[in-house]
Amino acid sequence: MSEGTTRAFSGRPADELTLDRLAAGELEADDVRIHPDTLEHQATVAETHHNAQLAANFRRAAELAMVPETEVMTMYEALRPHRSSAADLESLAVTLDGYGAARCSALVREAAVVYARRGLLR
Repeated sequence: MSEGTTRAFSGRPADELTLDRLAAGELEADDVRIHPDTLEHQATVAETHHNAQLAANFRRAAELAMVPETEVMTMYEALRPHRSSAADLESLAVTLDGYGAARCSALVREAAVVYARRGLLR
């Protein structure tokens, strides 16, 4: 992906996202959301620079870009210590699987194991 093909979630090319257009009310919410393809490109760049952890984070972010924002915030809250039971976290992982967010659901399942071991479940 070249810089000229970087795009917003709406599909609008990044070079069309200007402060002037924002001030004129010409941009919508999806024009300022990042597109999963852009995050995947960032993951590839991170890998090229031998930063596997950052690449994994970008790939999880690409999965979450397809989840409604309000649901992401609910998920974030559920992952705070002492907020969820093991069953709650498994339900969250299943929800993420439903969005095709396999990397994120795997991370939630891993978190559930760690939370149980550390006494962080509700």
